[in-house]
Amino acid sequence: MEARERVLEAAESIVKGVEDARDRAVIEDAHPADLAQALHHLPVSSLVGIFRLLRPEQASGVLSELDDATLIQLVQALEDVEVSDILNRMPAEHAADIVEELPAEQAEKILDLMEEEKSEDVQELLEYPEQSAGRLMSPDVVAVHESATVEDAIQHIRKSVTEEKAFELYVVDDHRHLVGVVPLRRLLVADPRTRILVVRTEDVVSVTPETDREDVARVVAKYDLVSVPVVDAQHRLVGAITVDDVVDILGEEASEDIFRIAGSDAAELERSSPRQMAMMRLPWILTTLLIEMVAALVIYYYDRTLAQVILLAAFIPVIQATAGNTGLQSVTMVVRGLATGHVRLDRWWEALRRQVQTTTIIGAVCAVVVGTIGVLWHSPVFGLVVAVSMFASVNLSGAAGTAIPMISKRLGFDPALTAGPFQAALQDVLGVTIFLSLATALLRWLA
Repeated sequence: MEARERVLEAAESIVKGVEDARDRAVIEDAHPADLAQALHHLPVSSLVGIFRLLRPEQASGVLSELDDATLIQLVQALEDVEVSDILNRMPAEHAADIVEELPAEQAEKILDLMEEEKSEDVQELLEYPEQSAGRLMSPDVVAVHESATVEDAIQHIRKSVTEEKAFELYVVDDHRHLVGVVPLRRLLVADPRTRILVVRTEDVVSVTPETDREDVARVVAKYDLVSVPVVDAQHRLVGAITVDDVVDILGEEASEDIFRIAGSDAAELERSSPRQMAMMRLPWILTTLLIEMVAALVIYYYDRTLAQVILLAAFIPVIQATAGNTGLQSVTMVVRGLATGHVRLDRWWEALRRQVQTTTIIGAVCAVVVGTIGVLWHSPVFGLVVAVSMFASVNLSGAAGTAIPMISKRLGFDPALTAGPFQAALQDVLGVTIFLSLATALLRWLA
């Protein structure tokens, strides 16, 4: 049995009043992530009861792991004093994430109840843009003055380090300007009498609080960092972001892009009612519906061609679906490439050339397959029509799936949100137009 299932069973037993000592032990020993997943399935009244059984440190970890909808339900059901006590034990950046989700009035009350220093840290973090490095960073970093020795640095770490601190020691000057970094493993093997300036790495990769979090993830991945320092405009050290937070970013951004490609929003699955979900998705559905009506008009325009060769109608969905899948694959790859930095707008032609080369091969293979079927089913001319239409549609769809995300990005729109629906609808219109136009041109040899 998985840990989450054991935790859920134990929680349900406690709620029903039939628990034994083992159930309490399961809850007490559970990892916050497993507890959060299990608590998600409990009603609010039971959720609060189980949550109040947790140790303060465990409770703070669970809050950090809860999804937005469950978090809001739980915090609103707890007393403000309880919430403030838990937030006081959490890293400031995690506490800021929770406070941000609360109604303004409740958030203000909880901030007033928190310890002054922690409350100020949280409020400072909330001033940064939502998707920025400033909102992600921990202001509680381990740093020593450049005049310190290795022994001084080790003593400082012993006094100040916690589980939430960074994996590296930062070196600052009198004005807290970042002047170096020392990995802990290097610090441990150095002579204790050595000055910290001797063992530091002077050339430090850093980001600013305003840096977008996707750019932070790219920096960490590019330079294989375990943590990245955050500096202000004067290059003063203000915080650090660790790799575990970056992993969370990558997962969230990937999920967000996938949902947006479909014209949706991942957050709606957590906190929206069916009616709200429908209203969020309807604009994209209606937009693509209108574009698809153009394809319907094209089919209507060529009704005489279809009437004479009814078999043409059977191949319309085949060509549309194949080209649509190819275009969607191109959209997905380009959107992800833009997010990770592998696709650059200033070198857009490289991505377009690679996609065209790829879809040329895909289109040729699909054209041969569908053309052969057309020959066997009807005639050589019919096979030629469906083969050429398939090849052209697949390549145009691939090119559109590559170009639309880049154009959206250039115009300042989110390519993940705009590319998928528009590419699919555009491809349908182009595919059916090419197919029926070619069939009409060669109608005398088809009928």
